[in-house]
Amino acid sequence: MSTGIVLVVVAVVVVAGFVAGLAVDRRRRTRLRDRFGPEYERAVETTGSRRAAEQELDARERRFADLEIKPVPGEAREQYARRWMRVQEEFVDRPEAAVHDADELVAALMRDRGYPDEGYEQRLRDLSVRHGRTLEHYRAALEVHALSTHKSATTEQLRGAMTHYRTLFDDLLADGEPTGTRRS
Repeated sequence: MSTGIVLVVVAVVVVAGFVAGLAVDRRRRTRLRDRFGPEYERAVETTGSRRAAEQELDARERRFADLEIKPVPGEAREQYARRWMRVQEEFVDRPEAAVHDADELVAALMRDRGYPDEGYEQRLRDLSVRHGRTLEHYRAALEVHALSTHKSATTEQLRGAMTHYRTLFDDLLADGEPTGTRRS
């Protein structure tokens, strides 16, 4: 075989390897975007690079795989739904207390599902793996909840917080799968 043919074969192999690597990266990026939704872009913004963000998201997936997250059984699901209705009814007379109770109910549901309570940031990272599309709702609700503890949230903000909590609540009850349930 001549040196020219060897160089062409080597060049083809190198180009094919490069193209295959790009395809693998593109599939990985698409998979992570699909899985994490808006959390993907948030991670890119936070870390400053796609590569670092993707490594972070991969690490979240590995950690999540080690957690014992379980669905809510039928009877418990019904109890949670009834508890949510009571919290929602409470909003009419005691909006700040209702937001506080909604926060506690969502936290109880997370614990019952098996999400560890290792602090705010870790809770968000764990939730992002299966609930990335509703996580912004949770963040928004937590911001208003913090305002309400200082009596500085408006009624409209409190109403919005209830809606945000409900979005995550429904998602947690549905095990991260989209549902046709009514949002309030």
